[in-house]
Amino acid sequence: MTAGRTVVKVRIGGEEYTLRSDRPTDYTQAVADHVDRTMREVQTSGTIVESHKAAILAALAITDELFQARASEQEMAERLRGLAAEMARLLPPAKRSSRGSGSIAAVDEGG
Repeated sequence: MTAGRTVVKVRIGGEEYTLRSDRPTDYTQAVADHVDRTMREVQTSGTIVESHKAAILAALAITDELFQARASEQEMAERLRGLAAEMARLLPPAKRSSRGSGSIAAVDEGG
C-alpha cells in the first residue's frame, strides 16, 4: 500500500537523501537526525575520516542501543510476569481459577 507513503528530504553525514516512508514525516526526520547525530559522535570521538567507516560504526552503536532496549524490555516483561504470578498467589483460590475466558461465559449463561 503506497497511499500512505511520504517523501522526506533529510541530511545525514552532510549528504541529502530523499526518503520514502510509510511513517509520519516527523518520525522519519527524527530517525534520520538520530543517525546523523550518531555519525557525528563517532567522527568526533576518534580519528576516522572516511564517512563510510563512520556510518558502519554508527550503525553498530545504534544496533547496540536496539539490543540493549530489547534486553531491557524482555527483563521488564519477565519482572511483570513474576509480579503477576505473585499477585495471583495472593488472590483467593476461587479468583485464581477464573482467569480464563470460559468462566466469564459461564457467568453470562447463568444470568
